[in-house]
Amino acid sequence: MNQPLFEVIKPGLLTTIQDLGRYGYQQYGIVAAGAMDSYAMRMANVLVGNDLNEGVLEATMLGPSLLCLHDAVIAICGGDLSPMVNGSPAPLWKSFLIKKGETLTFHAPKNGARAYISVSGGFDVPRVLGSKSTYLKAQLGGYNGRELQKGDILSGSGEMSKKNIGRSLHPQLIPIYEKNITVRVVLGPHEHMFTEKGIETFLTATYTVTPQSDRMGYRLSGAKIEHVRTADIISDAVPLGGIQVPSSGEPIILMADRQTTGGYTRIGTIISVDLPKVAQLLPKSTIRFQKVSVEEAQQYALQEAKLFKIFTLANI
Repeated sequence: MNQPLFEVIKPGLLTTIQDLGRYGYQQYGIVAAGAMDSYAMRMANVLVGNDLNEGVLEATMLGPSLLCLHDAVIAICGGDLSPMVNGSPAPLWKSFLIKKGETLTFHAPKNGARAYISVSGGFDVPRVLGSKSTYLKAQLGGYNGRELQKGDILSGSGEMSKKNIGRSLHPQLIPIYEKNITVRVVLGPHEHMFTEKGIETFLTATYTVTPQSDRMGYRLSGAKIEHVRTADIISDAVPLGGIQVPSSGEPIILMADRQTTGGYTRIGTIISVDLPKVAQLLPKSTIRFQKVSVEEAQQYALQEAKLFKIFTLANI
């Protein structure tokens, strides 16, 4: 039987339910959505004994206040938004028991932009087209297709397992979220549409995350990237982490709520293992780009997949 777990006292700045995304439907114009920081989201699930793709709460910059209605095993991963239980600091990257009547709150962000709150058994929301992820613009998935609001009741969808209490990550597996980062990119597919000077600018300049950045994309300000002629292409499918360069010459990093197709040149794509670092950037943070090969990107992805497999098996 599903149990009411939390009442939303304050919703925070933007709190939604997200999993790894709604894949297989972009050809029909349906946005993938999903967690911005998939690493933190998956680790939060591992710590409470869930499937890696179970839905969690994604809190942005200012987290929610949640009144616990029934004992629950939870974990909070990702950015440090100063979580507290009844006014005492709550652990990060570690599963713990929150008891009926206690209140989980968040305060000023210390580092990172997004925190992920998992609960043992998962949250009771329907899977829409195979995913619990919320896509706000289409009011699709999650909790009634929207962000959390005051008075919402979040229920659990499965049995809570107390054997998961106290799981934690080795310190080497806990990311350090920095304000100034370098991320690795695979150049293309429209590399030929930029001048040599444009490519050099892209790989040597420092760009700043603007306040106009959101779950759809990060707009960057900085040195202009020079095109050979035009920034326009015939619209084609766009990937997570793709970097568009419109006629302004300033790049846009496509994130979880990106459109399904785009008509601007893409100079490169951020490798999957580096995207969580981007997801945790706040406005005014800076970013630089470093070229790697497809083969190198694949090796980094395989190493991360192996890490999750080992860690999941070790905690069964």
